[in-house]
Amino acid sequence: MGSKMSLFPSRIFYFLFLLLHSAHGDVSFSFPEEMKRGSVIGNLAKDLGLEASALSGRKARIDADGSGKRYCDLNVRNGELIVADRIDREGLCDDRASCVLKYEVVLENPLELHRINLHIQDVNDNAPLFKDDLIDLEIRESAVKGARFVIEEAHDADVGQNSVQQYLLKKNDNFVLSVSGNTVELVLDNELDREQKQDINLLLTAFDGGSPRRSGTAVIHVTVLDANDNSPVFSQAVYKGSLLITPHPPKYTHTHTHTHTRTHTHTHTHSYSAYECVKNFF
Repeated sequence: MGSKMSLFPSRIFYFLFLLLHSAHGDVSFSFPEEMKRGSVIGNLAKDLGLEASALSGRKARIDADGSGKRYCDLNVRNGELIVADRIDREGLCDDRASCVLKYEVVLENPLELHRINLHIQDVNDNAPLFKDDLIDLEIRESAVKGARFVIEEAHDADVGQNSVQQYLLKKNDNFVLSVSGNTVELVLDNELDREQKQDINLLLTAFDGGSPRRSGTAVIHVTVLDANDNSPVFSQAVYKGSLLITPHPPKYTHTHTHTHTRTHTHTHTHSYSAYECVKNFF
């Protein structure tokens, strides 16, 4: 009994030794995302140095690593690795620069494990997008030339060269565009005058670097706020008028009574007169 127990650890060690030696090097494939189901990724049998006919006899199969979902299948008749489900790079890897799916190919008789790395290449299937199609800005007309106003950048779900690469501001009388890294700014090139123009609409376009390249647009609506830069102005410098005075007795009498308190009352009498030539208008 004791001799049998002493052999048990050695058998485990021997099994692990064989298992470790049955694991072979990695096999890598690189292909673009969004390939159609059934598309051929590569020939796994050829890369493993096996005859395609041996795959079926050795019960070759693919085991998923991690999530358990398989995006590829193995055709054991010809050794081809094929797309089994939609592969959306952005959905699988977000905006990471590298997107790799890892699987294991299992062969029996004898047992072999081969690791497969599927490198998913980005394709330009997304256009740049601004958070809002209409961007509102309020700028005082007193803003000086060279003043800067930050604009929220556009975003592209694609990565690398297929992400946002360039911005273009449609030519206008007041603003130019400044881009530094991820910072996008409007720069006042000519001072504003609300009395001439109260609202300004600017067209901003973002481009990616794909081929063909995609673009997204936003309208920047600038409201020019008033500044107290104008003094009151009369329509003429000097005003002249004439007042006719007559010695004739008054023709009209108006009495105005103003009470300061309950016991004090003051009465004022005002007299008016009009010339005969004026009476015709009343």
